[in-house]
Amino acid sequence: MIVNIKILRFDPEKDKKQHWETYQVEAQPSDRVLDAINNVKWYVDPTLNFRRSCGHGICGSDAMMINGRNRLACKTLLRDVVKDGGTLTIEPIRGLKVEKDLVVDMEPFFDAYRSIMPYFINESPAPAGERLQSQLDAERMAHSSNCILCACCTTSCPIFWVNGSYLGPAAIVQAHRFIFDSRDEATNQRLNIMNQNTGVWRCRTAYNCTEACPREIPITTLIEEVKRAVMFQQA
Repeated sequence: MIVNIKILRFDPEKDKKQHWETYQVEAQPSDRVLDAINNVKWYVDPTLNFRRSCGHGICGSDAMMINGRNRLACKTLLRDVVKDGGTLTIEPIRGLKVEKDLVVDMEPFFDAYRSIMPYFINESPAPAGERLQSQLDAERMAHSSNCILCACCTTSCPIFWVNGSYLGPAAIVQAHRFIFDSRDEATNQRLNIMNQNTGVWRCRTAYNCTEACPREIPITTLIEEVKRAVMFQQA
């Protein structure tokens, strides 16, 4: 199949604003969008910039807007988003400063992630063996443990677009993972962070985040669970 790849380009050294450039590539319907972009980079225009790493939907580095929707380029098949002879549009994810082409500044995103203390905290004496957890307790945090920090959810959130101080869905999902870890002892500290004006109450349940998640995490449901936990703490 022949595919037209329409990419929103920006080079801060020579461009005043973003502009579209279109490239024609030959591909198979079973190819991934990442394969098509690689073809543009390797054989057509080596100046194109984008992030990628594992190529298997694990690292989360190649999040981008594909036909107006946040997706991972390495998980999206061409046959699912474009027909033979059709045009595929690709843009950088929104809400973060564009550094060049499809590369955005991820520091604000990771600052939010770091702010929720995304690590295990337990000051009790270590047991002789493992810190055991029941299957039921493990299942309670199973969904949030699947987050790969790709930023698809956060950068699809209209609240994050207009208020960059909002921690965003990904940070709240990471907080959920530790808040509901029965072995962790910093639940109250994280709930206090969630209760701040940049925290969980900014969510307006638009469901953009849940729809954008490439791991099919029920993000809005997890955010509502954190809200209830904050309310219970304050009661």
